[in-house]
Amino acid sequence: MAISDWPVDERPREKLLQHGAANLSDAELLAIFLRSGVAGKSAVDLARDLLQEYGSIANILVADRQRFCRSKGLGKSKYTQLQAVLEMMRRYLKGSLQQKDALLNAGQTKRFIMTKLQHYQHEVFACLFLDNKHRIIKFEELFHGTINQASVHPREVVKRVFVHNAAAVIFAHNHPSGIAEPSVSDAYITKQLAQALALLDVRVLDHIIVGDGYVTSLSDRGLI
Repeated sequence: MAISDWPVDERPREKLLQHGAANLSDAELLAIFLRSGVAGKSAVDLARDLLQEYGSIANILVADRQRFCRSKGLGKSKYTQLQAVLEMMRRYLKGSLQQKDALLNAGQTKRFIMTKLQHYQHEVFACLFLDNKHRIIKFEELFHGTINQASVHPREVVKRVFVHNAAAVIFAHNHPSGIAEPSVSDAYITKQLAQALALLDVRVLDHIIVGDGYVTSLSDRGLI
């Protein structure tokens, strides 16, 4: 049965307008993005198949172009639409942070960092440079590594701090394994960087580890 034949209050678009996006299931949200199904399947049926194939919406969002375009009902057009949506989300989060005190928006800070790093299949170490009021100056990816580790050089971090005249920083890196648990080396390099930057009177506010759809804060764990 086509979605247009469903009761009005069960159709994803009408349901969103009446009750808000938060009240839709993952399949219903994805169906709105897909707009149409394929032969013999409605957009919701297709969305359910895709969720079963990928495991979650998060995995669909970060799928590489080749795999994404191979999936039934997707393709290049949907891929470009999705990338535009993701970039708008990143710019919205960045704009929200730049207008306010980053420390008073810890949740948005974490979400912004997650959107920047979670799609990588290799490890990336990045830094959020802040002014003395903890407003964002710049977000930069500093080091790219293999799937297991990234080599982080304190001297290069210090150079970038000078370039941006930062008063504080938030470090971040992703774990391609999807498990955002801090390792011994994560804690060690954070301590090294904090000691080096303390000599410049620059504070390390946090080190955020990005996993599969969630993040871990070393500050929250008491490791900074």
